[in-house]
Amino acid sequence: MRSRILFAALAALALLASCKSQYDAVFYGSDIPAKYKMAFELFEAKKYSKAAETFESLTMATKGTAQDDTVQFYWGLSNYRYGDYVTAESNLQEFINTFPMSPFTEEAKFLHLDCLYRGTYRYELDPMPTYRALSAMNIFQIENPQSKYHDQVAAMMDDLNDRLELKAFKSAHLYYHMEDYLAAHYALKNVLKANADNRYREEILYYTAMAAYKYAYNSVPSKQRERYLVFVDDYFNIVSEYPESKHIKELEGLYNKVQKLLKKDNENG
Repeated sequence: MRSRILFAALAALALLASCKSQYDAVFYGSDIPAKYKMAFELFEAKKYSKAAETFESLTMATKGTAQDDTVQFYWGLSNYRYGDYVTAESNLQEFINTFPMSPFTEEAKFLHLDCLYRGTYRYELDPMPTYRALSAMNIFQIENPQSKYHDQVAAMMDDLNDRLELKAFKSAHLYYHMEDYLAAHYALKNVLKANADNRYREEILYYTAMAAYKYAYNSVPSKQRERYLVFVDDYFNIVSEYPESKHIKELEGLYNKVQKLLKKDNENG
């Protein structure tokens, strides 16, 4: 029994060595058609790392030939399929610049955008890769309005814009969390000034009103009246836009409380 296992193991090692030697013989050999064929066989077998390596080795030999754009595209595609998006992005960008009229170019443009998308970070981190990806995607959508990839690119853009809008909201909300209500009120107002259509608008308006209320509440008595009036304005802003907001009951309670304080202040004044 042990001898059979040993024989099977030796046979497998011999087969592996034979396959490796065959690969090396073609890879390091000068038979370009054989190497070209092997590159596609590796790609079809989903051995993308070796396929990328083989296509790369073909680039100089096929440069200026009818196979040039195919080899360059599949080099990038192999790296993409392997998951090396940084290298694939570089491959595909070079391909797009070199072969703008190739039948592979539209797909290369989409894959390049997907590499940029995959290279972005969570909303809390550096937004520069997100801005870079969005800029490239916007250009693609303008230049390729009928592209079959239009909807996929639009979905990626929506996700990236969501991250930026959430980052803007969370950055402003941080002041509220720190109980710096004046800074929070100012920062939240600026978020909507920069982008009135921020998808977190309801929450931004809520925290704007709450910041105004808490700033007034913590003020010295001589400043409270004018600061409560700011809250009143912010209260009407949110209730007019979002009459069904989950925050309405809380805000109405504060508004009624403020109205009583303002009425009492008028009576005393």
